[in-house]
Amino acid sequence: MSPRRNRAKGAGFSGQSAEDDRSGRYGGWQSTESWHDEEWNVRHVAGASAQGKAYRCPGCDQLIPDGVPHVVAWPEHAGVDDRRHWHKACWNAKDRRTTRVRRSRNAPRF
Repeated sequence: MSPRRNRAKGAGFSGQSAEDDRSGRYGGWQSTESWHDEEWNVRHVAGASAQGKAYRCPGCDQLIPDGVPHVVAWPEHAGVDDRRHWHKACWNAKDRRTTRVRRSRNAPRF
């Protein structure tokens, strides 16, 4: 009898290094994407690391409740104040959305 496999067949190298995996435990992995002729840092945040915090998605103008996995994106040249928290689906659909989200007069910007 052979020992039990912990991984499915074909689950070889995932494309991430051990350093990337270690950062994944504490808040997700980070990559760089091009959008609007600009490089953006994109970090995938696990739901467990977002406990006790709620954010407003700039893509749909809805709240991202605490504990929900989401994406944090900011321009590569920008600072911490320019980070925005997006739903994963909204970040993936950012090119298919209109340029301006209509908000009510009293709604917060983000």
